[in-house]
Amino acid sequence: MYEVYQNPLIERYSSEAMLKIFSPANKFSNWRKLWIALAESEKELGLNITQEQIDELKAHINDIDFKRAAEIEKEVRHDVMSHVHAYGEQCPNAKPIIHLGATSAYVGDNTDLIVMREGLWLVKEKLSILIDKLATFAEEYKAVPTLGFTHYQPAQLTTVGKRATLWLMDLVMDYEDLEILIGQFKMRGVKGTTGTQASFLSLFDGDHEKVKKLDKMVSNKMGFVDTLAVTGQTYTRKIDAKVLNVLNGVALSLHKMTNDIRMLQSLKELEEPFEKKQIGSSAMAYKRNPMRSERIASLCKYIMSLTSSPQLVAATQWFERTLDDSANKRLAVSEAFLALDACLDIANNVCSGMVVYEKVIHKHVMAELPFMATENIIMEAVKKGGDRQEMHELIRVHSMAAGMQVKIHGEENDLLQRIIGDPAFNLSESDLSDLLKPESYIGRSSEQVEEFIESLVMPIREKNASVLGREVDLKV
Repeated sequence: MYEVYQNPLIERYSSEAMLKIFSPANKFSNWRKLWIALAESEKELGLNITQEQIDELKAHINDIDFKRAAEIEKEVRHDVMSHVHAYGEQCPNAKPIIHLGATSAYVGDNTDLIVMREGLWLVKEKLSILIDKLATFAEEYKAVPTLGFTHYQPAQLTTVGKRATLWLMDLVMDYEDLEILIGQFKMRGVKGTTGTQASFLSLFDGDHEKVKKLDKMVSNKMGFVDTLAVTGQTYTRKIDAKVLNVLNGVALSLHKMTNDIRMLQSLKELEEPFEKKQIGSSAMAYKRNPMRSERIASLCKYIMSLTSSPQLVAATQWFERTLDDSANKRLAVSEAFLALDACLDIANNVCSGMVVYEKVIHKHVMAELPFMATENIIMEAVKKGGDRQEMHELIRVHSMAAGMQVKIHGEENDLLQRIIGDPAFNLSESDLSDLLKPESYIGRSSEQVEEFIESLVMPIREKNASVLGREVDLKV
């Protein structure tokens, strides 16, 4: 085991639930379910298939002889036919009717769509859990003033909770994209070798209605409402590109969120969970590195890099199909799901235990608030008889001087002391104290958090009530 490459997504990151969705067992049992659905539907439409044959097929859905299938594939160099033969050996009576009228893409492509839809369901579930946890955090800290930044320079105040809604807004948009995509999912269906259904038309002696019914019946048996209206040999690879675009959207949102968390942790304002015996650095024992957020950012970069693969595949498929899609999509699609699954689990873990250091935040706010309060100070000085233009110029001069004290001499911001000491302002320490309440500078931050949660988060919570609150144990 330790002498050959092991995929870190499997060993270290992705959950058992997602690994099972993309497992060989799920893939090939779905192949067998598709062969059964096809045989059942063909029987119901009048072909000479017995119930005994179908029962025999059903008895062996999950006991797949992977070793035997691998032996046959080594001989025939065809993955689908190797499993047709392996299934036939287990079901000798049903052997003649397995895969009747179908092409390889019947099981391969339909299974890919089934598996991707299952993966999207799990992503949507985990995303809803994250949205719920992050909304709880936003609500708890909706009124805690903090520095807002533009260009990573202190701007006006916002609140800790309001900033979290910026992350939430992106994630809610991703959730909406997932819902739309899942709602659009259709099976490839029963389309034949180049998508013309010629083989099935022959099986049913030219009866077009039966061929149309067959397509619909198989789709319904496999849990889909409908099939794609037209295909080549394969479903359009644009579907894979659309799926990875949506996964990429979630990755993009998580990367942005964890970038912010990492910077806030550097400022000592917010901290991701840090376990009792966790080591931050092999050399610097005092460090508390944001390793979970960094891991999310690392995996998200990988997901974003994978997005180009299905786009290139979709753009370069020739006519009804070429096989240069197969190896690529085996890797790109599955690994994008596995990596995003890991990111969502880590993000849920982070949002379950984020620590907010309110005193540090307040200290940072008060260091910058005198600059931000200058307009209010000017207005108060005018009320006491000052000239607005003169006050503006004096504030500008004092602000520059206070800024020099901070930047060049490393001293505290002394703007307030300068204003109090300048008789032109006619303002006392008490006057300025009333003007320097941080909560007076957060605008509608608290109300925006409440309104956002009510309008956009509550519907998601209601739709996913049965899974909310789930905690995550990380592998590493």
